[in-house]
Amino acid sequence: MNFEHTEDRRMLADSLNRFIAEQYAFDARDRIAKSEHGFSKEILQQFAELGVIGALFSEADGGFGGAGFDIAVVFEALGRGLVVEPLLGAVMVGEALSAAGNDAQKEKLGDIIIGVTVAAFAHDEADTHYERTRVSTRAERSGDGWVLHGAKAVVPQGEQADLFLVSARTSGQVDDDAGISLFLVPAKTAGLTVRGCPAIDGGRVAELTIDGVKLGADALLGTEGQGSATLERAIGRGVLALCAEALGAMEAAKTATLDYLRTRKQFGILIGSFQALQHRMADLLLEIEQARSAVINAAAAIDGTDRVARERALSAAKFSIGRIGALVAEESIQMHGGIGMTWELSLPHYAKRLVMIDHQLGDEDHHLQRYIALGKEVAA
Repeated sequence: MNFEHTEDRRMLADSLNRFIAEQYAFDARDRIAKSEHGFSKEILQQFAELGVIGALFSEADGGFGGAGFDIAVVFEALGRGLVVEPLLGAVMVGEALSAAGNDAQKEKLGDIIIGVTVAAFAHDEADTHYERTRVSTRAERSGDGWVLHGAKAVVPQGEQADLFLVSARTSGQVDDDAGISLFLVPAKTAGLTVRGCPAIDGGRVAELTIDGVKLGADALLGTEGQGSATLERAIGRGVLALCAEALGAMEAAKTATLDYLRTRKQFGILIGSFQALQHRMADLLLEIEQARSAVINAAAAIDGTDRVARERALSAAKFSIGRIGALVAEESIQMHGGIGMTWELSLPHYAKRLVMIDHQLGDEDHHLQRYIALGKEVAA
């Protein structure tokens, strides 16, 4: 396997890293995260102009990338800058539109790519426990259209979304794989209530109350009752994006910790000369490289045709990122000492983001169990 990025990806990474370093310093990011919107529409527009969003989609969808390594390059840079703009929703909703949308629905991809439409992925519910097929929200036919009832929880940047991708059950029981349908729901639709709140790691999330939301026949994405496979594809892209984002955050935390060890003195001696701290830092560097390998493996597998191999690689990466992310967060703060808990410092924000990434789209325990279950499918 060739581990070197193409020239186009290197140029994209360089441009994005430079833009974040110059325009998205920690103070600016902190103001954006604490703002009413929870992100900057101006920054999102600039990302679009830089081609960052377009890199997440294939040429057939109006972009110029769309491969696993394109997603990894972009989100690693976003993680390094603690970026809160809603690009995760763009990746996941965009993948669903690409996989299952008709020609008219795919036209929405253009507005997502140029940053005009903010798309949000609304699948999780209060008692989902990360299970993809556990959907309680229901959709019933009404004439030529649909009526939806239910609720969705913890939708990233849901308050400012223009378009939601909502999963709902059109048949079967709550945990059935069959019977799940996907719907495109504009934010201004009557009966849809969006209630936002701040997230502890920056930005905002929202809860959706879906009370008799009436939709036309054109709102159904793909075939009725067969949305589970599309959901899996969309979630898979989201998992890869989160893993790459976590890798970027780990690199930033590592750099900050190394700088601190090289400059902080205790009793007139640089603490980086203490052998115990050197050993801890060396262990941490090895773990981060293990996380990088897991992300590379997932990025390489996500475009493959073998579903089980793809999903196992994604779950392995998410498990590794969950475990190693928590370790990096804990060790970085401990090696900083008391100042590591100072909210004015960027490090605790990276630590919180790493811990929270573990809880998005399935935590460490969930993906370990999923990896084992997928292995049994192979054995069978």
